[in-house]
Amino acid sequence: MMNNRNIRWGVIGCGDVSHRFMQGLLNVQNSELISVWSRRPEQTESFVNTHGGNACGSFEELLASDIDAVYIATLPDSHAFYSIAALKAGKHVLCEKPSAVNSSQLEEILETALAQKLLFMEAMKSPFFPLYRQLKEHIRTDSIGDIGYVRAGSSVVGLRSDHPNFSLDLAGGSLMGIGIYEAFLALDWLGETKNVQAMGKLGQTGIDVLSIFQTEHENGYGQFYTGFEVHGKGDALICGTLGNITIHKNWWNPNRATIDYFDGRVIELDIPFTTGGFNYEIDHFCDLIRNNAMESPIISHNMSRGMISMIDKARAAIGLRFKGE
Repeated sequence: MMNNRNIRWGVIGCGDVSHRFMQGLLNVQNSELISVWSRRPEQTESFVNTHGGNACGSFEELLASDIDAVYIATLPDSHAFYSIAALKAGKHVLCEKPSAVNSSQLEEILETALAQKLLFMEAMKSPFFPLYRQLKEHIRTDSIGDIGYVRAGSSVVGLRSDHPNFSLDLAGGSLMGIGIYEAFLALDWLGETKNVQAMGKLGQTGIDVLSIFQTEHENGYGQFYTGFEVHGKGDALICGTLGNITIHKNWWNPNRATIDYFDGRVIELDIPFTTGGFNYEIDHFCDLIRNNAMESPIISHNMSRGMISMIDKARAAIGLRFKGE
């Protein structure tokens, strides 16, 4: 019966991503929302009216409630604070990406999780989608050879001027908001990073509105772009010695891929996802709790270290620094 244990959740932050999280949570068995808190009481009340749960008057009240885990959906500048406090309160933590502003902050979080013997995972949902899992399984038996190159990018236009992505104080910018996905893709297919080079344009608020970075890994090379000024495509290309894979847009919410083999074969994978895709990640996290795991084998602590380290190096190259660094 322990494997069917009900996982009780608290949600910290009530912005758009939290609503998408709830769309997923409501479709995960043996998992329920208990407590909600955000810095804006009116947002908390609105969230509870929509999704249920109890509105908490303070962060401390949420941590004292009868929950097993918290989902942290605030902005990057506060991720480390909330993660460490939740872990010290005895709660497992699923924290939105990037899980910290920099590598130093991430190490504080991971040290706390280790000391508390609790699960901490960065919320990188892409590898849990059915398409991504099926793609990995397919190339295990029908390989594209040694993978040596990955290319991906996305740039989003039309964000409102007061969007948090434009805030330097809130650790915004395209590398933090978009590049973190691409860092995952590079590490997942190419292995450990050896070198990072980057160029970028800083906007009026001080964050990067367009960045280009390329990476050298133990198994090959990657090229990536992120931004808010041009309309990017949002697909990904993975190249091996026997073929290549295109994960069609938006690759981070994958539902379609084409495998083009050197021998002329073309394989199409078309696997839709349900309820926004958060459900797969949440289900994985809940199973980890039930099995007393302290980290995910898919989004491991070392994967999180590698992702934020890559973004740290790219930011350093373009001169993007956040408060306190």
